[in-house]
Amino acid sequence: MTTYPHDNDLGLAPNHNAHPDDRTSALDDARDEPRPTRKQLAYLRALANRSGQTFGCPRTAAQASAEIRRLKATSPSTSIERALERRDDGATREAAEDSAAIHDFEVVGHGSTCTWSQRS
Repeated sequence: MTTYPHDNDLGLAPNHNAHPDDRTSALDDARDEPRPTRKQLAYLRALANRSGQTFGCPRTAAQASAEIRRLKATSPSTSIERALERRDDGATREAAEDSAAIHDFEVVGHGSTCTWSQRS
């Protein structure tokens, strides 16, 4: 019979303090740094609106500054593009999804005898 290193494991959750990984140390570091200011967050929203992009909510002031630099480097979208995105009610998305849909007039038969009614 083959034995495996985890045969004596009791099925308990691992102790994360015994072997901390990069994620926990990064979160600990983020707690020590200052939070982003309201001014930074407002500027981020304005830049994102100007460029037509989104951003992840920064946890620290340094992350907010990095996002600001990234968004400032992008070219602004035109006013027409922004107006179309605001006006988009999902009709464009629905049309794209429906373009691959199979309609009743395209098939003949049922189950295993079903075939295409139109050949290309």
